[in-house]
Amino acid sequence: MNAGPLDGLPTRAQIAHLITQRRPPRDTLPGWQHFRETRGLLVPPPMPTAAQWRLVPEDRRTDFDLFQRLTIVNLPIQDTPMSAKVSRLIHRRLLGNALKQDDPTLSGIVVSGSGNHGKTATVCSVGAFFEDMWLDLHQQLNPTAVEGTIDLHAPVVYVQTPVTATPKGLCQTILAFFDASSKGLTLPQLIRQVAQSLQDHGVRALIIDDINRLRMHRSDDQDVLDLIRSLMSSQVTLILTGVNIPGLGLLREAKWDPHKRQWKMPPLETTRVHGLEVTQTERRFEMVELGNFGYSTDQEMQDFLDHLQGIEDHLRLHKAFPGMLTEGSMPGYLYRRCKGVVGILARLIADGAQEAMDSERELLDENLLDEIVIGRENRDDEETPQPQADPKPGKGKPAGKRRNSAFDDHGPETAAG
Repeated sequence: MNAGPLDGLPTRAQIAHLITQRRPPRDTLPGWQHFRETRGLLVPPPMPTAAQWRLVPEDRRTDFDLFQRLTIVNLPIQDTPMSAKVSRLIHRRLLGNALKQDDPTLSGIVVSGSGNHGKTATVCSVGAFFEDMWLDLHQQLNPTAVEGTIDLHAPVVYVQTPVTATPKGLCQTILAFFDASSKGLTLPQLIRQVAQSLQDHGVRALIIDDINRLRMHRSDDQDVLDLIRSLMSSQVTLILTGVNIPGLGLLREAKWDPHKRQWKMPPLETTRVHGLEVTQTERRFEMVELGNFGYSTDQEMQDFLDHLQGIEDHLRLHKAFPGMLTEGSMPGYLYRRCKGVVGILARLIADGAQEAMDSERELLDENLLDEIVIGRENRDDEETPQPQADPKPGKGKPAGKRRNSAFDDHGPETAAG
């Protein structure tokens, strides 16, 4: 590794390894451990001055450009006032539940929010931090291990709700995290296997992502939700995340309590899941909303500026300057573009920085960012096409055999009606 202007820059082989290294899926034990052990390790090198850059050999310039792009598209996860609130609640609940000794059913948390608000990133970050702390507390050993067993210790489990959710499918998804076989097992056997696996591996927290895939007008999905609640009696803290949970019927009549500043969730009418009776667990979830940045008060503006400063400190562009993202009209421009959504802001900055590299402008300004289109932000004024009426029989295309619509999914509103 060369000393001097690019001291600290990884070698070409190291950069290639960072790009091509195998990343197991996070919803497996190896994938979760890889995420936990490598998060926050990708740090950009110091930026050389113009005079120093002229002394850098051509091959190392190529290495720097590649590593520069690698760090730009992997902007670090920063704490925001919104994520900090969610993180404190989750950590408090995880630690409190882990220390309880006589509560048969542990309270859980539901994290809701719109897309690109960082729900998964926030929850996984807190889960990884809790696991680090738990492992250090017990010298990397499972405090509940049975003598003579060799089960791996997994304080935190992360899975995603199956696209087509059934109780059996969810059980298989959880068992797949441990690479445990579920072939040929009946549902009662699968449920017992899941409960046993959670205990054997010393699981303290079970994160179930994309819970918004459940639709309460489908009986299978109701059974899945009842199964999830039943897992709360396994001395495991359940953390559910999803998009717009109050509006999906998942919690049915959930209402915002302005005095307690939290969602109030009345009991659900539950059903039996192959003999599993769910009683008071409906009241043991607390829902928290992960929102976006505001920009109407001095404190909200300062919070957004602090976030932009964190991004600016991470960028490596040759013509970047202090205040590139935080001074003048740029903060207001960026807020208008992303509407305070952290995920959209990160994509806008990352795409803009890559364009700055490709065009050799090497800095970010409003003119350059105007060239970057994120999602459908510039299509709001377009006319939404209206569905065409079906042609009447005998006119236009001949009517064929009508499709049987008995099993069509008409959504929760239609079913409720």
